[in-house]
Amino acid sequence: MSKVKVAAYSISLDGFSAGPRQDLQNPLGIRGPEIFSWFFQTDVFKKMQGGSGGGRGVDNDMALRAFENVGAWILGRNMFGPVRGAWPDDSWKGWWGDTPPYHTPVFVLTHHARAPLEMDGGTTFYFVTEGAESALQRAKEAAQGKDVRIGGGAATIRQYLVAGQIDEMHLAMSPVLIGEGENLFSGINLHQLGMKVGRTIAGENATHVFIEKK
Repeated sequence: MSKVKVAAYSISLDGFSAGPRQDLQNPLGIRGPEIFSWFFQTDVFKKMQGGSGGGRGVDNDMALRAFENVGAWILGRNMFGPVRGAWPDDSWKGWWGDTPPYHTPVFVLTHHARAPLEMDGGTTFYFVTEGAESALQRAKEAAQGKDVRIGGGAATIRQYLVAGQIDEMHLAMSPVLIGEGENLFSGINLHQLGMKVGRTIAGENATHVFIEKK
């Protein structure tokens, strides 16, 4: 059965998934890369960058698992890039170069229309102006029975979580304290939303926590 899931989503011990003041020089916000340090050291990430020699332990296994059976993604606009407001043109094509790591249809939530953007490697970005529910419906159709992965950022995950539309969350908790930025769970009562901790797995540089519906 297909799921709507969050997978290998990095957060700090104090609940932040990105640092403050995202811009072109700081795509993850100030100090944001510290939250993702566990992932940057894996073989999965090194290969995404055209390299080799990354770790192949538990953290790498968790990163690999996060890409399994994914048929479509949903991203908030800030995950696609630093451009705010109306698109000035079509020159911005994401953080990832010509071959993004998704290899599926990706639905980007935005208030400003833009034509679909087809990239190398099977990724096509669709810019959805009709809201989160429309994006989810379109993603499920595009996934053709596979899972839909909510890639972030925090505001996008919170929106789907509060609506009761996320079946499973895999959080990679990094042993850092950020103190400010995008907090994933502030003001959200996961217990009241019917979520529970399914299991935890200790990795080399992060603790992997799986949260699921009761």
